[in-house]
Amino acid sequence: MSAPRWLDRMPAWPLYLAVLVAFPLLVYPNEVLFRWTGISIGGQLTYIFIYAILALGLNVVVGYTGILHLGIAAFFGIGAYVTGILTVPAYPFGVGFVAALVLSTGAAALAGILLGAPTLRLRGDYVAIVTLGFGEVTRFTLRNLEEITAGTRGLNPVPPPQLPAFLEPPLRLLGITPDWSLDYRLFYFLALGLLLVVIWLLHNLEDSRLGRAWMAIREDELAAACMGINASRVKLSAFALGCGLAGMAGCLYATVLASTAGPDAFDFNRSVLMLCCIILGGLGSLRGTLLGVLLLIGFDNVVAPVLDGFIQASGISSGDNRFLTFSNWKLMIFGLALILMMRFRPEGLLPSRQIEAEMHTPQPLTEETA
Repeated sequence: MSAPRWLDRMPAWPLYLAVLVAFPLLVYPNEVLFRWTGISIGGQLTYIFIYAILALGLNVVVGYTGILHLGIAAFFGIGAYVTGILTVPAYPFGVGFVAALVLSTGAAALAGILLGAPTLRLRGDYVAIVTLGFGEVTRFTLRNLEEITAGTRGLNPVPPPQLPAFLEPPLRLLGITPDWSLDYRLFYFLALGLLLVVIWLLHNLEDSRLGRAWMAIREDELAAACMGINASRVKLSAFALGCGLAGMAGCLYATVLASTAGPDAFDFNRSVLMLCCIILGGLGSLRGTLLGVLLLIGFDNVVAPVLDGFIQASGISSGDNRFLTFSNWKLMIFGLALILMMRFRPEGLLPSRQIEAEMHTPQPLTEETA
């Protein structure tokens, strides 16, 4: 029996949004997944929302414009440390969350412009090498500037946002305690709200003149330039926006964590993980990027600890046998999943229509392919 026509025409995102909004209101506080792990699904979803903003910023650069960016974690760290410097009590600035969010986003975007302006004239692997080097330089700079960044300790405590007084009565009516340290749902809805704003912004940009220029550069930069598109300016705009979104994610990360974390939290592995998310989900696709983050970050933050807790609680693992710890196998599973994706579905799970069409269009027969 086929579904009704009105159901076919109905978009799925309102249902997903309704589930995300209702989940912490209906199951809190009895939603700890498996008591032996102490993992809160809602608390982990907050971090998944933050990483989704970071991955969407990378998708603007890699997925929309076709620039291989291997240093997105550096701009994530810039956003976090700018937030820490502006908000922690050790510094005299003491700005609020909104000001820190705007300034950290702008600082990361400015850093992206300063890096991209002289380097985006390069092509291919050269840009990837420059972004990789910038990421490592940023990490070691944060580590060595101990007078400013506190070295490997990071800056803390990063204060939570100031909640407006008029919001407290409706929050109490919903059963939410208006205290950031006691109820994770405040951070949950803050991260979800910012993620929705980013999705709305990028969805509108996809069909705009600028978005079409990004994709034209990705398909054929020379042809786009012949059509009157300023390739350098268009690529720089994508680079600045992607880095700015990474800075926004870094600000939110430091605020939720109440610390900037150490510089090693923004290393090359973080950049590669975000790149894997958009490759798994589908380059140039908003839905694909969100799905990739949910699968990879959810696997890393929820599934792996739960399975480790299950193994320990069942008594299967004894002593220091690393072969019976699931977390020690997760990188191998990541690699195997990517290999299978590249072999059987190189366009990703939910790719954009353009990339999916390219992947499945038969190539003309030439002397080399004959």
